[in-house]
Amino acid sequence: MIHVQGITKRYKDTLAVDDLSFEVREGVVTGFLGPNGSGKSTTMRMIMGLDAPDEGTATIDGTSYHGLGLPLREVGALLEAKAIHPGRSAFNHLWYLAQTNDIARQRVDDVLEMVGLSAVAHRRVGKFSLGMGQRLGIAAALLGDPPTLLFDEPINGLDPEGILWVRNLLKGLAAEGRTVFVSSHLMSEMALTAEQLVVIGRGRLISSGSVDDFIAESSGQFVRVRSPEARALEALLLERGAHVVAEDDGSYSVSGLDAAAIGTLAGDAGLHLHELSPQMASLEEAFMELTRDSVEYRGHESPHGAPVTASFPSTNSGK
Repeated sequence: MIHVQGITKRYKDTLAVDDLSFEVREGVVTGFLGPNGSGKSTTMRMIMGLDAPDEGTATIDGTSYHGLGLPLREVGALLEAKAIHPGRSAFNHLWYLAQTNDIARQRVDDVLEMVGLSAVAHRRVGKFSLGMGQRLGIAAALLGDPPTLLFDEPINGLDPEGILWVRNLLKGLAAEGRTVFVSSHLMSEMALTAEQLVVIGRGRLISSGSVDDFIAESSGQFVRVRSPEARALEALLLERGAHVVAEDDGSYSVSGLDAAAIGTLAGDAGLHLHELSPQMASLEEAFMELTRDSVEYRGHESPHGAPVTASFPSTNSGK
């Protein structure tokens, strides 16, 4: 388990993380979400002992990272995939790490096979693509077979097959009872991978809990209703304080009452329903709504909320 308690980190006049507390438990994939500049990478660095918090503590199974005897056997992390000497081969990079933590040479071959890099094990890392670098970083995180794993944007540079592989890998590691903590900007991928979320903005906690609970906190949920007695149903719903929007296809989007309440109301009034379907906001929609006030850099929007494409003067002088 990862336990973060009241950590604060300042860089001169910048408050990067502000009195942040949360837990990451074992056996599930926990997504770490937040807008750019929210403090996610800084928080992960403090968990890994790379930065010291000005206040508070970050522990792994009750111990700080610096208190671990053989840390690669306790915690694996991918924080910066390309933080590797470009002149080393993939094998030599992992073998060097293995020797510092008394890890058998066979394990190096095993993780290279696991991430699909066996064929290029002796190629210099400087020649690797971004995706290959990500796979090597994941191999380094898995090297000590640790019970706790942290991944910062692990699918950057991966093709669709690689993204699917990472998704299944993370789920498989969690299913083995490990603690898996992963950050990503891809909400669609987090919706498919994570069961729990920690969401921060401007260094402070916004939400911590299940994906379903996070989505439920947003206002984007409604019930789609269709009835042959539409006018009578609309009047009844408005009477009960619901917000009703008539859609072009003849259905109603209803908020303020859940599906069970709408069904009971229609039944008691003898009104027929041809559709009664709860509609959930997507994780992306919930994230955008709940982090709106925490976005550091925001593009201009049109009056209808659509992003405006910036127009830049031409650099062509006409010569």
